[in-house]
Amino acid sequence: MKKSVFVLLALFTITLLQVQAQQQTMPPLVNVNGIGEVRVQPDQVILTMGVDVREKTLEQARKQADSKASAIIAYLKKQGISEKDIQTSYMSIYPIYTSGEYGRTTPDFYTAQKTMTVLVRKLTKFDDLMSGLYGAGVNRVEGVSFQVSDMEKYRNQARKLAVNNAKQKATLLTTELGAKVGRVYAINESTSGGRPMPYAEAAMMKMQDSAGSEGPTIAAGEVVITSNVSVSFIIEN
Repeated sequence: MKKSVFVLLALFTITLLQVQAQQQTMPPLVNVNGIGEVRVQPDQVILTMGVDVREKTLEQARKQADSKASAIIAYLKKQGISEKDIQTSYMSIYPIYTSGEYGRTTPDFYTAQKTMTVLVRKLTKFDDLMSGLYGAGVNRVEGVSFQVSDMEKYRNQARKLAVNNAKQKATLLTTELGAKVGRVYAINESTSGGRPMPYAEAAMMKMQDSAGSEGPTIAAGEVVITSNVSVSFIIEN
């Protein structure tokens, strides 16, 4: 027991001495935060849509949903959408009871749902594609989000801007104090961006009113990529 206490005390002492030594040898630092932001027009669309059907029997509902889904996939492929860019993301079949009769075991009908996610790699195709999807059997649009194909390229641009911003801040602070910025002592970075932009309601309206519409019906706006860096520079006299 005494030996264990002695070992723990020795370890604690060594750790304390290491922390003190590190604090004593740490150079004078200037700590700054830098922000870099890049705004890019998206060139791709992720569309989430599907079909809902109601039939008297479970088998009828399943077959009807499968048939409509197959027609939608066939249409997408005909429009040049690659099979790898089409994914069935959700499906369900469940009974619906409209009567509140106690102990009832036979449903009034069955509802079948299938949801698909499609990557449209050419933004200019979106309007025509939506018009055709409505005719192919889509009756539910859950969301539309815009993205940039070469995201890593713009993330790197945002990082460079953030680092330059941090260095400018450090230079300004040290110059005002009659010192200068030395080498980097530590750096941390986080990057965010490419957030989805919901557009479900407008997309559904486009499908329903496609026959009488002219011109583009979506405004993709911009995708914002932001990088934040925390940098510690050594201060030199």
